[in-house]
Amino acid sequence: MKNIASIILLVLTSFLGLSCQAQSSKSNSDDIYKYKDPSWDGTGKVYLGREISHVMGFAGKEWLERAEREREEGIALALENLPIDSKSVVADIGAGSGYYTFRISPLVPEGKVYAVDIQDDAVTYIKQQSEKLGVENVIPIKGTETTPNLPKGVIDLVIMVDVYHELSYPQEMLSAIYESLKPDGKILLLEYKGEDPTINIKPLHKMTERQAKKELKANGFELVENGNFLPIQHYLIFEKRD
Repeated sequence: MKNIASIILLVLTSFLGLSCQAQSSKSNSDDIYKYKDPSWDGTGKVYLGREISHVMGFAGKEWLERAEREREEGIALALENLPIDSKSVVADIGAGSGYYTFRISPLVPEGKVYAVDIQDDAVTYIKQQSEKLGVENVIPIKGTETTPNLPKGVIDLVIMVDVYHELSYPQEMLSAIYESLKPDGKILLLEYKGEDPTINIKPLHKMTERQAKKELKANGFELVENGNFLPIQHYLIFEKRD
């Protein structure tokens, strides 16, 4: 009976410990994020005053690969201005169909591109495309909502193209990205301009420069360049700060 009582006490103690841990995690999350009635295409989850949008699923691959994308977004100009060299290690977070991944790959022949996505279909597709195209410096990675699962301290540039506004846990993701970057590592955000109501993109899928600066600064990054050369997107480069 004594042994049984000890086991019951141990189980109860463990349960209470897990319960307290869960409550603590929820409390910490509540300190970071606020919640409201969801807007159209919104999650109802708010970070530093911005409602997080729903994620565009891999079913939207055809839109990502549309022929007119180059003309609409100025892709060649975006690639031309990337802060990289032939040896750079780049992480394309929210890589989707690999539209940017496979255009960055030949620019870093002695480096590599980590193609990160949380969707299995996207990761599988990029792997298949790499094999089909004979590309050897693209590394598909399955990320999660809170981490891109990148190695620490090795990334020169993280690029997120129309992705950051969809991150379910932006603070946790930025913390993980911070750890993955080299001391002089950078983040590049390409986001549709939230200041311009004429850009025909859902409101929650656009961001203002002011909001992007606010969120990145809160997580240890400083805006060092705003490339005002793209027709409908911000080209915001942030550097890691101690």
